[in-house]
Amino acid sequence: MTQPTGEVTLADAEYGKSEVRLLKLRRDGPRHAIYDLNVAVRLHGDFAHCYVDGDNRDMPATDTMRNTIYVAADEHPLDSGESFALALAERLCRIAPPVNRAAVQITAYDWDRLPAGKHGHDHAFIRGAGEATARAVVGRDGIQEVAAGIDNVLVLKSTATGWANFHRDELTTLPDTDDRILATIISAEWSYGARADLDFVALWASVREQILTSFADHYSPSVQHTLYRIGRDVIRAHPEVRRIRMSLPNKHHLRFDLTPFGRENTDTIFYVTDAPYGLISGTVERT
Repeated sequence: MTQPTGEVTLADAEYGKSEVRLLKLRRDGPRHAIYDLNVAVRLHGDFAHCYVDGDNRDMPATDTMRNTIYVAADEHPLDSGESFALALAERLCRIAPPVNRAAVQITAYDWDRLPAGKHGHDHAFIRGAGEATARAVVGRDGIQEVAAGIDNVLVLKSTATGWANFHRDELTTLPDTDDRILATIISAEWSYGARADLDFVALWASVREQILTSFADHYSPSVQHTLYRIGRDVIRAHPEVRRIRMSLPNKHHLRFDLTPFGRENTDTIFYVTDAPYGLISGTVERT
């Protein structure tokens, strides 16, 4: 490897392929199943000869990475995003000599079957709510991390939430409230460490259920507290989970003033804002 001289050096290098859209259709007789994925891969390794010297020898093309994703999906049952991410990362880690680590990120879009009609609907679907995510990092020496998650899950509590007794200064105009609408779009990822000997499908369903249960089952004095409580409950209920990171944007629903129209708003009419919004994030981990 050529070492650069002078005032600069290549501190880190990675490259890969993003937004690889993939749909696998399983045809079990007349009843079909859909696996709809968005895959991103990143390769790490000794790439200085390419970056510094412009020498492309031993460097796999990102087009090859894309093709590898499709071939791997054809070979894999796609029984879980985590197992596919692991299999793909293990394969990509050995795609070329300079590569020493591969990271795979998968987003799976859920499709539900349409209600059975006169002739049944074994092959008609509607896009479901929310997305499942999976991530795997594999090095030459083995698995480094496996993680799962959810994204774009819109939830709302119409009461039992507030925001009061917060810090005030001369620019504070927001009043205290002990009863407000709390709506957010949950993005969460939880890590299993380097474990691959898990029932990923059952665990994903159980963690997701715990997240939604914990969101709903308490009075929330803040989104921050709700985030911590969700993470705490997930960690306590699932010994396989080492940590969970969440992002909870505050999707504001504000009471609309009806008094100019001679009406009283009895906490029933709200206007919904897209921006600006508060963004609360944090990580809860096992001690």
